[in-house]
Amino acid sequence: MAVEVGGAVFIDKDGTLIRDVPYNVDPRHIQLMPGAGVALRHLKNEGYKLIVISNQPGIARNLFKENDLLPVNVQIQTLLAAYGVKLDAFYYCPHELSDGCGCRKPMPGMILRATKDHSIEPRISWMIGDILHDIEAGNRAGCRTVHFDDGNETEWVKGAYRQPEYSVEAWTEAAQVICGPATGFVKSDVTNRIHPPKNEEACPTSTT
Repeated sequence: MAVEVGGAVFIDKDGTLIRDVPYNVDPRHIQLMPGAGVALRHLKNEGYKLIVISNQPGIARNLFKENDLLPVNVQIQTLLAAYGVKLDAFYYCPHELSDGCGCRKPMPGMILRATKDHSIEPRISWMIGDILHDIEAGNRAGCRTVHFDDGNETEWVKGAYRQPEYSVEAWTEAAQVICGPATGFVKSDVTNRIHPPKNEEACPTSTT
């Protein structure tokens, strides 16, 4: 069954959508995470908008310019086009933690901005990311949440908004969780394997 009008999947970029190469803005080093293209095609076919939500503190640290992200976005779109997928938008926060902005995850500013820009309803939308800052941002925005457990979360700091609804280890599982029984994915095949913790909006930038 297709999603209601207004549903979206918000996707962390580095370590979730693409392999994490710290501060990389060279399109030659962009690689999709295994299974991402096929999973996103199913999500798109179900009617979800697909929107990237990414912290990019390298801008504030003068490691690269905002414009350097444009070729990266183009390369991601090119790689996904091979699967018949087009992302609806990219949002990124250019700030350092010390800047105290409302857009840097774990704050929900980028998601809230996207919901207004694209007429998205958070209650039928999802946030997927590889660290608990992504989960907190999604929960604060009122979305459902999926933790993509690829080993990048190492601190497992507890918090009121930091518990994901689901934890998965592959994009196939993420699509199963979100799509349910549609298009060959069966939600019941995936248990909510939540790992126990171990140990408003401001100035987001969008490119479409």
